[in-house]
Amino acid sequence: MESDLSSSWDMDDEYEKLIRRMNPPRVVVDNEACENATVVQVDSANRHGILLEVVQVLTDLNLIINKAYISSDGGWFMDVFNVTDRDGKKLKDEATVNGVKDFIRKSLGADSFFMPSKRRSVGVAASTDYTSIELTGTDRPGLLSEVCAVLNNLKCNVVNAEVWTHNTRAAAVMHVTDEATGLAISDPERISRIKELLCNVLKGNNKSRGARTAVSSVATHTERRLHQMMFDDRDYERSDVEPASDKVRPNVSVVNWYDKDYSVVTIRCKDRPKLLFDIVCTLTDMQYVVFHANIDTEGPEAYQEYYIRHIDGSPVNSEAERQRVMQCLEAAIERRVSEDLKLELCTSDRVGLLSDVTRIFRENSLSVTRAEVTTRGGKAINTFYVRDAGGNPVDPKTIDAVRQAIGLTVLQVKGNMEQLKTQQESPTRFLFGGLFKSRSLYNFGLLRSYS
Repeated sequence: MESDLSSSWDMDDEYEKLIRRMNPPRVVVDNEACENATVVQVDSANRHGILLEVVQVLTDLNLIINKAYISSDGGWFMDVFNVTDRDGKKLKDEATVNGVKDFIRKSLGADSFFMPSKRRSVGVAASTDYTSIELTGTDRPGLLSEVCAVLNNLKCNVVNAEVWTHNTRAAAVMHVTDEATGLAISDPERISRIKELLCNVLKGNNKSRGARTAVSSVATHTERRLHQMMFDDRDYERSDVEPASDKVRPNVSVVNWYDKDYSVVTIRCKDRPKLLFDIVCTLTDMQYVVFHANIDTEGPEAYQEYYIRHIDGSPVNSEAERQRVMQCLEAAIERRVSEDLKLELCTSDRVGLLSDVTRIFRENSLSVTRAEVTTRGGKAINTFYVRDAGGNPVDPKTIDAVRQAIGLTVLQVKGNMEQLKTQQESPTRFLFGGLFKSRSLYNFGLLRSYS
């Protein structure tokens, strides 16, 4: 039976590639049609998951999608996107325009690695450069520090990682290498040991929700995979212990359009980069097909409207399903957002820098709720989102003391501290509280991006 299923999958895959070769995607980039944005039009043979693929490609190219029109009724798929660069400008450079067209065509071509399965990601391929570790579990103070201590003891070097926390849940994708060789870890016994010890750390004393550890040599699109992992971990379920919050929640509604047999999903929320990508990830993971969509930004607000059906052809057909769709889309919008005080660090890289900086945060009762850490050309360029670890508003004097200890020209305040002082601490995200008890995290080169 397993052999028959494998043969059927291979045949379907080859047939899909044949269809793509016969109907190669057409990409048009127009700088004249819109005054303040570059228009990217993508036409292709339709297949499940193609909308996510296109949106992911544009997101990976660091393009901001301001407006979009999607139509995929029948066998043909057509997308029109109004995009800008990160500075809100058109893509004027000819090399950039040609690069966008080539990258999209190659990504959608017959030999692209995209698979629509929920357990797979765009760009899936074996990697000999690193071993991928995926972690999910209940968030708690110092969890990431414990994980890194285990990896350090096992002589694993973390070359990059991303961690998200939401609704008391934590998920991480880490890429590690063997400390001695600098290559991926391939010994089965060692991999088994890594999984066992990390799973023990994730379980801790909390038996109410499960923990999961996976180790493989398969490369994944990290943000795509984090969405999958948190969805599988049901982070959209609100915790009973979560306190009431005055935070403005996304406005998500789902109604049925019976004449056309669609369900219409309408979303209004604060606009931000990668919002469309996050929403389409979750619709795809929930096995819904987007037949039409209109995406627009109105100043600081985004308006998105999707006409969907389940992959079996049916619209949302119960109140329980409607509520679940709304919950899951709210979670998708919230996962990567942090409203805490933003601190930016830029200085020459050195051994122990990240450990020293986060130790100073901890000694001053600051909890890091999210971080983006990277090194470029010998420079450490880091962003931290911090809040008071004790549940109190952040004191400006604390930030002054931290900046004095780290360096006034090295650490800059980018967030609105006065606004933050009026906010109350929510204990639902703990991963970075009391974190980084050793210097090992910096030595690993950990934490590429969390936002």
